[in-house]
Amino acid sequence: MDSQYREVAGANSPSPFRKWGLWAVLLGALALALVFFQIAAPSFEPKPSVGAQIGEIAGEIKRSAWRTFLGLPKPAVKAESAPLTYYLSFATPILGIVAILLSLISGILRENWRYAAYGVSLGATAIVFQYFWWLALVVAAVVLLVAIIENIGDIFSF
Repeated sequence: MDSQYREVAGANSPSPFRKWGLWAVLLGALALALVFFQIAAPSFEPKPSVGAQIGEIAGEIKRSAWRTFLGLPKPAVKAESAPLTYYLSFATPILGIVAILLSLISGILRENWRYAAYGVSLGATAIVFQYFWWLALVVAAVVLLVAIIENIGDIFSF
């Protein structure tokens, strides 16, 4: 029985990792997973409480007012490192495009058509899903801005 399995999966059997389509599927799946990670990542970042944020804002306003009153120069802006999600927003569509290109190569070389179809599907889904996610964020920001502008009179009225 052992010799039967050696014949099926022998040393000369083709490795699936030598197929362009498999790499297309893997990169497409990775791109789609990165889109989901990019959406969920901000919720895992530590955030100060609302009271601490308001206190920091009030303190900064006070320091800025005193600097202006005393004629002192503005402090130098501290450079902050970019978060990981910033880089993911560029890496995800690139991986999706690479998955689509590898799927095209797989199709041209007449490999298993399923690999090419899955690679194109996953790569295109990652690109489209990220596009619609950013579009939804822009729409939500516009709705929030419109609500703030509509209520600006109520904020400053007594």
